[in-house]
Amino acid sequence: MDFTEKKVRSDYKFHGKIMSVRVDDALLPNGKPCKREVCEHVGGVGILPIDENRIVTLVRQYRYPYETTTLEIPAGKMDQGPEEALECGRRELAEETGLRAGQMIPMGELWPSPGFMTERLHLYCAKDLTQGETHPDDDEFVEIVRMPFDELCQRIASGEIHDAKTVAAVGTALMMGL
Repeated sequence: MDFTEKKVRSDYKFHGKIMSVRVDDALLPNGKPCKREVCEHVGGVGILPIDENRIVTLVRQYRYPYETTTLEIPAGKMDQGPEEALECGRRELAEETGLRAGQMIPMGELWPSPGFMTERLHLYCAKDLTQGETHPDDDEFVEIVRMPFDELCQRIASGEIHDAKTVAAVGTALMMGL
């Protein structure tokens, strides 16, 4: 069966720095009309830094939509103009944690919410780490948190950590034997 839905018309409702929102008129596979709300996102990168002692570096930061502080892997948007995912990952890792990675191991691409969002989040495991100075963006306030990889796994399993990119990166690292 062909599941393809055909876009008939798009009406943009919002254009922002990291996303645009549109409402599409579309046709379902059976020919019936429908509406689709789409958030076009610039995309991003998440990095799981693991040192030689299996200590991971995370960031604690306030997440406005959820009105709470989260613990998550360093990550960022691909909003610096045309930028490759690997380049973005190295930049964000250095900005938020001061870490430089001798090795960036690709761990695939995550689609956080494909029902309405076009975001593609590229995941990397950073190894062979050296510490430098952080230089967060002006609107970025983060605290660096280091913990053993096994403790991070336990915190995810207990439901303490909700961030999807962190959960996905840890699960992928386990499956890849990293």
